[in-house]
Amino acid sequence: MRKQIILMILAVLVPFTAMAQYEEDTDNGVVSLAGREGFSIATKKGDFVFKPYLLMQAAGKFNYYDDQGLDKAYNQDNVANSGFSIPYAVLGFTGKAFNKLSFNLSINAAASGGALLQQVWFDYAFNEKFAIRAGKFKTPFTHAYLTTLGETLMPVLPTSLTAPVILPHSLNAVNPNFGTGFDLGIEIHGLLNKVGYEVGIFNGTGASVNTAGKTFSDDWHIPSMLYSGRLTYMPKGVMPATQGNPRRLNEDKILFGASASLNVESESESTNDFRAGLEFAMLKGRLYLAAEAYYMHVGFTKRMKIDNGFNYWGGYVQAGYFVAPRVQAALRYDLMDRNGTDAKGLLNMPAVGINYFFPNSNVKLQAMYQYIGRTGHATQLDRDIDDLGLATHSATIMLQYSF
Repeated sequence: MRKQIILMILAVLVPFTAMAQYEEDTDNGVVSLAGREGFSIATKKGDFVFKPYLLMQAAGKFNYYDDQGLDKAYNQDNVANSGFSIPYAVLGFTGKAFNKLSFNLSINAAASGGALLQQVWFDYAFNEKFAIRAGKFKTPFTHAYLTTLGETLMPVLPTSLTAPVILPHSLNAVNPNFGTGFDLGIEIHGLLNKVGYEVGIFNGTGASVNTAGKTFSDDWHIPSMLYSGRLTYMPKGVMPATQGNPRRLNEDKILFGASASLNVESESESTNDFRAGLEFAMLKGRLYLAAEAYYMHVGFTKRMKIDNGFNYWGGYVQAGYFVAPRVQAALRYDLMDRNGTDAKGLLNMPAVGINYFFPNSNVKLQAMYQYIGRTGHATQLDRDIDDLGLATHSATIMLQYSF
């Protein structure tokens, strides 16, 4: 199995050389200018540009959980994790220098600990065919995470990406999920004849850790880090990192992508996780359409003394359409094999939403409802366990302002 995983990783991490594949107006990953100049400071020659930005989100949430896992003796209620929240309060700046270097730093005041520093990186283009990025930024895996934060179709990411999988064994860490998100590392990236690539090495500890605490794996005899890569084909030019923007109603872009990663753990009570994904996204006038499928193999370290591994898969299809110039209707169907392919049963999670973009103010209103259903389980116990910690009914209304 290890040799097969290494070969699959190498198939994705092909070292192309190319120009940077990111658009300038979406490069900070948080706020897209989408054709707007915004506020910036620049030299007369234009060799130095400094652009501050802000993203603030305020949300009202309602979550209803089924009875499984609740202890009525302690007055645990079906309604929990509800009320008002600030998902993101991001203040940052981005810019360019010397016509070769781009940089970005952002602080998420709604987070705590290491996640307070949302991202910080610099990107150096040696020439028009090769660029290298170092710091804390989005790992190259999944279209959903790589979309500009303020331009997602729905206020909540697909549950199949964020929910931890179910394992029949205990770990000294949180059970893994599909999404890898922000992390510390270094990558090379570029675009060659409509084919883009991103290849990177990261700590694999996620957005909440900003220190170097990794070691070597006794199992794999390589550094216990996250090795990740992504290839994309964009036949109509660079795909904007947006899932809907009223300033982009005349786009005609399409993207096909494949990605893979291997998160290697050291000799502890944990796992080695291999992930792979396929993605598709399209912008055609008022229509946005996307689909993703991802797979994860969880293999235990030798210290765990567990011979068998576990396999999981998930995916979603989503679409958005501007029924009016500032009104976007949204649909998503999300699937997840949360309990592994060795056990029967799936989570199916349909969601519906609507977005309204206030004129001349950069204010966006999003509303969505999601239902989590369960199907195909062998026993009622399997059915009850599969959605533990997930709300059966959830609704979110979110106001967003960006600058």
